[in-house]
Amino acid sequence: MPDRVALAGIIYVLRKGVAWRDVPSTVVGCSGVTAWRRLRDWTEAGVWPRLHAALLGELRRADLLDMDDCAVDGSHIRSLKGGTMSAPRPSTVPVPVPNTT
Repeated sequence: MPDRVALAGIIYVLRKGVAWRDVPSTVVGCSGVTAWRRLRDWTEAGVWPRLHAALLGELRRADLLDMDDCAVDGSHIRSLKGGTMSAPRPSTVPVPVPNTT
């Protein structure tokens, strides 16, 4: 499966909020399970932080990164000096594994 098709499946799930099993392969070009497997593989390979850094670099070089309006979110960072524990944030909740049976 081409990377772009798998990425389209991942983006479909993120934008529509559907379960992986509900990804319409006729619309996206691949099954939700295929998209999920690629997401898992890319996550394990560290693709997302590298992609984020590359995108920021491209935006800076093109002078398209406006840091005047930005927000810093540290909710996913562990407190080194303790602190109270809260419920997991959406960004730290594991991606559900699709049922392949």
